[in-house]
Amino acid sequence: MLSFFTSGLLFVAFLLLLLVSLSVPIIKTIFLFTLSANVSSDLLNSGASGSVNFGVWGYCISAVQVSIVGIDRDTTAQCSDRHLGYTIDSTVSDALHVDGLTNLISRTTTAALVLHPIACALTFVTLLVSLFTFRQAASRLIYLVTLGVGILAALFSTIVFLIDVILVAVVRNHVNDRTDGDLTLNWGNAVWMCLGATIALWLAMAAACAGVCGCGRRSRNRKETY
Repeated sequence: MLSFFTSGLLFVAFLLLLLVSLSVPIIKTIFLFTLSANVSSDLLNSGASGSVNFGVWGYCISAVQVSIVGIDRDTTAQCSDRHLGYTIDSTVSDALHVDGLTNLISRTTTAALVLHPIACALTFVTLLVSLFTFRQAASRLIYLVTLGVGILAALFSTIVFLIDVILVAVVRNHVNDRTDGDLTLNWGNAVWMCLGATIALWLAMAAACAGVCGCGRRSRNRKETY
């Protein structure tokens, strides 16, 4: 029973971390945060609205609607190149028609997002090791290895979640200071998926710890029998 519980939770955590690791601009529906603009001006009765979703490897700009003297014009959606570390640059500012966005975050800061796939890889290794606990004669060593690698994966996942929260909080503060309410920031689903993966990993480690204790008791009982 503990084997099913442990491996099931590890699979859920791995799947969540995998999806987050493949977030925008790869999977466009999964993102860390989104910037939305709805700018209007009495001059020439003009306005612009659009949004930008940010993920682990870059960002995607939605189709932006620009209105001038009652005439609407849409710009096409586009995504940045996939690379480690990105900045909010003039491309985003121009697309949303909002000034003061350049250098809200640095490339060095977003480079820390590379920990997402590392946490995912560690969780996958833990999942593979945990499958050996399904053997009828699973030893205490298998549970110990699962527990050891799993704790490392859980720590990385916890760090990843904290990085996401800090990154989004920092960008939100900068946005509020520089845009005078023309731009709003909303949390993305990837942050909560990381939280779910972290909770699942720690619960799996609790189950693995129970498995270690259970194997220890069975071993002592066999020795007493003989």
